[in-house]
Amino acid sequence: MGFLQFLKGAVKQVTAGGKAYKAWIALLLAMIGIGLVGYSKQWQVGLIATNMRDQVTWAFYVGNFTFLVGVAAAAVLLVVPGYVYQWKPIKEVVVLGELLAISALSMCLLFILVDMGRPDRLTHILPWPGSPNWPSSLLSWDALVLNLYLIVNLSVVVHILYRGYRGRAYAKWFVVPVVVFSIPMAVGIHTVTAFLYNGMAARPYWNASILAPRFLASAFCSGPAVMIILFQILRKTTGLEIKDEAIRKVAELMAYAMFFNLFLLGAEMFKEYYSRTEHLVYTQYFWQGIGDKKALVPYAWFALFASVVAFLLFLIPGTRKNWVTLNVGAVLIFAGVYIEKGMGLVIPGMTPDTLGEIYEYRPSVNEWMVAVGIFGVGGLVLTTLVNIAVPIMQGTFRAPDAPPPVAGETAFAPH
Repeated sequence: MGFLQFLKGAVKQVTAGGKAYKAWIALLLAMIGIGLVGYSKQWQVGLIATNMRDQVTWAFYVGNFTFLVGVAAAAVLLVVPGYVYQWKPIKEVVVLGELLAISALSMCLLFILVDMGRPDRLTHILPWPGSPNWPSSLLSWDALVLNLYLIVNLSVVVHILYRGYRGRAYAKWFVVPVVVFSIPMAVGIHTVTAFLYNGMAARPYWNASILAPRFLASAFCSGPAVMIILFQILRKTTGLEIKDEAIRKVAELMAYAMFFNLFLLGAEMFKEYYSRTEHLVYTQYFWQGIGDKKALVPYAWFALFASVVAFLLFLIPGTRKNWVTLNVGAVLIFAGVYIEKGMGLVIPGMTPDTLGEIYEYRPSVNEWMVAVGIFGVGGLVLTTLVNIAVPIMQGTFRAPDAPPPVAGETAFAPH
């Protein structure tokens, strides 16, 4: 009965709001509508509605999926200082990182679904009635760890929010082990995603053992970049108390991750250009182009420029503590990693194809429409969860019989 009351109250929280909130929800619903229009066409005619062809069978959808797995995994950047080192300013906002992870995972699963073409093909990767080729298929492993990580984050979030609604601190015997378990899970989801790529010996651009650590390093840049912007928006729009130390600690940790990411990129570039094997052609296509085929070259250099500038902005204490340069750096690192792990990873791996043909892929309007819809779903999931969590964190959404809040103690960071 108490949980049903919580759900009813949560619905009221989500449906209530001012004009700006309602306009934001309307925008997200419009994005979802655009996505449904695009997907309805794809459902009718198949993947021919996209610009994927025999030469390029993974493209925009898979690139977005790969990037968003990293955003989901980045919640661990808050979990470690918050729960392992018990640093209170971070611990108070860990739940917001978990909400972002849930939103990112929902988009990951949707991008997998639309990349299959028809929705009924989803049954192929289910244990029943499908035949997922377990355990040799890495895609089966990826589906397993993604769903398990989603369950882990959902269980922690629901427990903490419900306990906060009841005016009680979370149960440490449950939350702490599950949250600590989420650390290897976060590493695992992006490692398995990397294995999907580097396990393909016929794709030399991906077939590198360095790919998994590169995925993790870039994940700890892009996900926290979203968190930094999100924290500031919540402080201004809701009055939620998020300490400057928490934001700046996240930015400092990002600087270390960005250095490691750039170092690994440099190591991979050295290997390719110094050895100059026949496999260099894939790297050349991305960074130099081949003949007049140079569609990705501007994106490659912009991504590198954005990552280097963002690294410098986050490395220097003065610019890291300045809100303008901090936000510029967050936007740049998000853009840089989005290109690097999206089109910059997927397309060069398939160009030229195995017969040497160069098909210059660009996302179709239909693919953009579907992607807009999926990002709309992710935004709606995050908005809904945040609109429930923030009032609980502030003590304004509580059960009628909940005890009054104790000074210095919350359901999110009890003493």
